[in-house]
Amino acid sequence: MDTKMARNRAELSGKLTNVLDSRSLTNSHKRIAEILTKGMTILDVGCGTGAITHGIAEAVGPNGRVVGIDSNPSLIEKARQAHGNTPGLTFETGDIYNLTYDKEFDIVTSARVLIWLSDPLKALKMMISATKIGGRILVADYNHKKISWEPQPPSSMLSFYSAYLKWRSDAGMDNAIADHLPEMFQKSGIEEIIITPQHEITKRTDPDFKTRIGIWADTASSRGVQMERDGFITEKEYMTAENEYREWMIQEAQSLTMYMLAVEGVRLL
Repeated sequence: MDTKMARNRAELSGKLTNVLDSRSLTNSHKRIAEILTKGMTILDVGCGTGAITHGIAEAVGPNGRVVGIDSNPSLIEKARQAHGNTPGLTFETGDIYNLTYDKEFDIVTSARVLIWLSDPLKALKMMISATKIGGRILVADYNHKKISWEPQPPSSMLSFYSAYLKWRSDAGMDNAIADHLPEMFQKSGIEEIIITPQHEITKRTDPDFKTRIGIWADTASSRGVQMERDGFITEKEYMTAENEYREWMIQEAQSLTMYMLAVEGVRLL
């Protein structure tokens, strides 16, 4: 299993890092927002720039303990600069495959992380190890095969998207992981599994429509460079996809639906 290739391809760069900063607990990780209570201990794995983690820390209050970890030191540095003064909140550089915690947290969570891994089952088992007996594991992730645009975007974007999915699966990533999570939870011995649809729907009437539907233009510009390097697309193809998509966003786009599930369960052993 080539975890190194997946890790290299998951590295964020360019315009895509802006997406991390625009996320928040209530709009980007709704299910955990519903189950947080004061004083809880939470581990947020793959926390990025800490926007969601900060919201978690505010929800559990200063008597809680929240740790955000990410494998990318520059994102952790950004997280510390932005949210480092929040009581009860710390950020650490760490590896999801080698978590050092043992039965420490009430909830261990990750959002939009396992879809970037070549061995998500191993990562899930590490998350379970960090969870207290009776604690909860909560994973929110996409099925990229079930995306839908209204109307269809330009064919240049559709072919970019198809190449993007191939590039990801070539590195061992599961493009449909959302729908495989319940089975992974069962295999790992997690009990009382709950599945909550969290599909991300953005419509032209939404105030942040341009930012949210624009994620695929940003993906073409940021991931396109990596995909060209890896032989999955040409520069002309990804630039055309970005430019035609931006034009389509302004002129025609009505909505985008990203299929997402939150899957959670309890560690009993």
